[in-house]
Amino acid sequence: MSERRMFFRDVAPSVMAFALSGVYTIVDGFFVGNSLGDSGLAAINLGFPIAAFIQAAGTGAGLSGAIRFTILRGQKRENEARACFSSTVLLLALISILLTGGIFAALSPLLRLLGAEGELLRLTADYIWVIALGAVFQAFATGLVPFIRNLGGAGFAMWAMIAGFVTNIGLDYLFVWVYGLGMAGAAWATIAGQAATMLLTVFYLVKKKIGFAVPRGRQLAGFFGAILKVAAAPFGLTFSPQITTILMNRFLLRYGGEQSVAVYGCIAYITAITYLLLQGVGDGSQPLISRFYSEGNLPVMRQMRKLAYLTGGAIAAACMAGFFLLRRDVGILFGASVQTCESVALYLPLYLLALIFLFYVRITTAFLYATEKSVLSYILVYAEPAAILVLLLTLPRLPALGLLGVWLAVPLAQMLTGGVSVFIRLRVDRQIMREAAAGPGCG
Repeated sequence: MSERRMFFRDVAPSVMAFALSGVYTIVDGFFVGNSLGDSGLAAINLGFPIAAFIQAAGTGAGLSGAIRFTILRGQKRENEARACFSSTVLLLALISILLTGGIFAALSPLLRLLGAEGELLRLTADYIWVIALGAVFQAFATGLVPFIRNLGGAGFAMWAMIAGFVTNIGLDYLFVWVYGLGMAGAAWATIAGQAATMLLTVFYLVKKKIGFAVPRGRQLAGFFGAILKVAAAPFGLTFSPQITTILMNRFLLRYGGEQSVAVYGCIAYITAITYLLLQGVGDGSQPLISRFYSEGNLPVMRQMRKLAYLTGGAIAAACMAGFFLLRRDVGILFGASVQTCESVALYLPLYLLALIFLFYVRITTAFLYATEKSVLSYILVYAEPAAILVLLLTLPRLPALGLLGVWLAVPLAQMLTGGVSVFIRLRVDRQIMREAAAGPGCG
């Protein structure tokens, strides 16, 4: 099989799955926004980072475990690979319990920290209470899918995510529009969709007969440590848009009020589709990069990465053009007011321009954690939110900018991070060449 065909065989289903996941993220906003208007849209935008945190935690642990699993199998260490899978499942269960308990214990202070007050606090709490209750479904749905992709089941992973997507849409329509359950109805639809995906992933893994055996204490602790060491990168890559949302919501509330939050909610939902498409390229290429890296086949590994950059660039360009042409219709999709729609059309192009830099950062970060370059992947993942915070603390204070300074912070931070990613990638290439010269194998 040619390298190009191998790449697209694995990456195309992953991109399709994340494309649906991108629509998945805006489904609740669509139904709630058209039911409750700007208040509902602002509330779901304020609360969504908590739901995204749960999914990112599952993605981080699951993808990290799947990377280690793939490298161990590539090195023919089957027993250790099985123990790695079992440890990841136990870690996902532990994460689910801790997140549910933690959110329930600190719900009101947490929502106030995110900027929810008054009626927005009540609406957001209705949504998050249900989301926390279903944390186990979300963590396992996102955490087990990477194992399916790494076992060659990219197509099945896509259909599992499609099943969750369809379930979510159907139940959103029933719960929010037909039965009028509002925010809580949207949340019940979300966790039901995640439960559908989780059940299908469990079915696939049982059929594959990977085996499950609880590792002994020291081995379990060792796998927990190894998984968590790498997990911070895919977690951050998945959750960083929500870190941005949290920061933007706080500063937009301060400088522009509730209506500005509704504007950013529309922009965030639309740009999230592009982020997830790019994550689909990165996560779809990860099993191939991890495999050829562990085997010491660096020329093919670099070819996989090159194809990932080219595919990511093409997706970013297509999204820039398509969303720019439709910029005046984005707010209408979410039932936003006329003023909100006009503001979305005004500010969205700034965020589309930054996609030129964002695609390079996303693919580079996926390459870094696929090859277990943990520290450098951390730097690249968290450089963007750190830069956004600095810019938000400085730009709006300038008399000539004010609210415009808040809107400029994200695209400027993404441009800066793009420059950092070029430097890091060149450094890692030199490091990998030294590893190859030192002896066979890179694991």
